[in-house]
Amino acid sequence: MHKILITVFLLAVNTASAQIRWHLNSEKDGMKIYTSTVPDSKIKAVKVECVFHATLSQLATVLLDVNTAAEWLYHTKSASLVKQVSPSEIYYYSEISLPWPAQNRDFVAHLTITQNPVTKVMTIDGPSVPGYVPVKSGIVRVNNSKGYWVIAPLANNQIRVEYSLHVDPGGALPAWLVNMFATEGPFKMFKNLRSQLESPAYKNAQLPFIVN
Repeated sequence: MHKILITVFLLAVNTASAQIRWHLNSEKDGMKIYTSTVPDSKIKAVKVECVFHATLSQLATVLLDVNTAAEWLYHTKSASLVKQVSPSEIYYYSEISLPWPAQNRDFVAHLTITQNPVTKVMTIDGPSVPGYVPVKSGIVRVNNSKGYWVIAPLANNQIRVEYSLHVDPGGALPAWLVNMFATEGPFKMFKNLRSQLESPAYKNAQLPFIVN
């Protein structure tokens, strides 16, 4: 019954996601990378699907541990906690390092973790929040970013991960740089995330608001 409920939940998510018309961009090392055009935007949305050998609490703990985000998030120069609303809700600041001549980007994200009590499917919403901290000189502020995670528990301490992201980086960026972040970025990020989940610091992670 539990597996049926998870399947129904994921079908509902995938049905909504299918309306975006994702196109498979690449598949390697157990990861599928999709891209999709977005109305009124020159930047494509990205979706990653994969399976990790980890628990829901492990992944949630890694995402909430913003002080180590630069260890695995693609081109992240720094990240710091701005405000903790509750154990499952935070605001954090991050600066993204870009190669010359592009200017670095920064943003504040509002991360909220919830779990369906019946299916145990965990969702993580992480949109950017404009105007939360002062703009810094020489850095372009990202005001429109939408990141979303759907994580379903599987047997044998495995989880099925679906992550989607659409970012308007602001300002002018060369096509090669945009393409690099859309194709190379997701793969490297999730490869790093897999290694991060294997770290002893997260091996036995438990969160009071998550049922594994």
